[in-house]
Amino acid sequence: MTNSSTAEILDEGISCLLERLGTIETERFISTLIRERFDYTKWRRKYFDDVNADDFNKAAIEYAHAHPFQPKKALIPIE
Repeated sequence: MTNSSTAEILDEGISCLLERLGTIETERFISTLIRERFDYTKWRRKYFDDVNADDFNKAAIEYAHAHPFQPKKALIPIE
């Protein structure tokens, strides 16, 4: 795994949002984050505090099987 720059992470994040949500919904998402002083960690904490470890693990495995990792660029092998 390589260390990505902040610009690369932002670019990848925006690309994911655009692919999944489209242009208009991506803009709405970003403007909501800015306007609401949104804290993603606190928001997700409300959900994950009610999920036990076994259920979380099962959901993660099911998601991984349904969405196999396919890198957009070749990975550098570790020797």
